[in-house]
Amino acid sequence: MSDLDERFTQAQAEAKQLPERPDNDTMLKLYALYKQGSEGDVSGDKPGFFDFVGVAKYEAWEKLKGTSTDDARQRYIELVDSLKKG
Repeated sequence: MSDLDERFTQAQAEAKQLPERPDNDTMLKLYALYKQGSEGDVSGDKPGFFDFVGVAKYEAWEKLKGTSTDDARQRYIELVDSLKKG
């Protein structure tokens, strides 16, 4: 396991322990960066129109298309670090 992999795994655990829940936009960024960092480009069908949360998540992830998994992992780590500092 590389250093980046270890830090990404650690950031995932830390994200679950944040002192306060981030706003919805930040939550979408965390979700999208996590998905891009762990699975790569968005895949699967876009959720239906009435699945508002599913559509928002899909579109947030879709915006990162082409971003390398390493870059997404680094950005995820940095975002979690900034949220820990408040």
